[in-house]
Amino acid sequence: MSLPVVLVHGLRTSRTMWRAQLAALERVGRRAVAVDLPGHGARVAEPFTLDAAVDTVAEAIETVGGEAFVVGLSLGGYVGIRHAARRPGQVAGLLAASCSTQPHRLLLGGWSVGARGIALLPDRGARLNRFLVDLALPPDGARDVGAGGFALDVTNQVLREMTVATPLEDLARVEAPVWLVNGAFDHFRGEERRFLAACRDGRLVVVPRATHLVSLVQPARFTRVMLEALDQVDDRAGVGRSAAG
Repeated sequence: MSLPVVLVHGLRTSRTMWRAQLAALERVGRRAVAVDLPGHGARVAEPFTLDAAVDTVAEAIETVGGEAFVVGLSLGGYVGIRHAARRPGQVAGLLAASCSTQPHRLLLGGWSVGARGIALLPDRGARLNRFLVDLALPPDGARDVGAGGFALDVTNQVLREMTVATPLEDLARVEAPVWLVNGAFDHFRGEERRFLAACRDGRLVVVPRATHLVSLVQPARFTRVMLEALDQVDDRAGVGRSAAG
């Protein structure tokens, strides 16, 4: 049986951002589930914490059999890294996209000031958010990312939680193979070489002509990387089973 997949979305988005990848996984016969993190999507009323986010991934993996290949983008990538370090038995492989920068306090503080300012707008920034989404993404990607609604009020909760995130230390603890996937024009790829060096078993893929939301800007290329990674993990597991037999 092929390895199932759990997909974890980015900040302010929801599980609907993975429509293209879920469709591709269905076509190749992979069981897959995309989750909503606390404070997002159908769980928008819940407070966000990193521990609750890790629990969300863990619970999703239990529903698909107890072990999975985890795919996360941006916030979802950081959550995936943290989960893999803390629940190693659940993770056969990890694709962490658009999350190759440490959450430095100065960066988080500046972002938080901007988020508080946007929250003071009459619509809490909904029109600005919609404008930026339509500007940054192709039409299909914009529809997918918006289908589950935008979590306009969760940003500062996430930023507070990210002050305790330790992705480099966590990557050093992850035994499963790791794929770091970044868009060529992603502002979050500044420390990708440090992230790669921290991995026990890592590889780096840079997707041409893609920005931070790489799975939405270049869905076909991103999906190809994901499926190739899954095949490699399956091949490794098959070798292991043959040797054990």
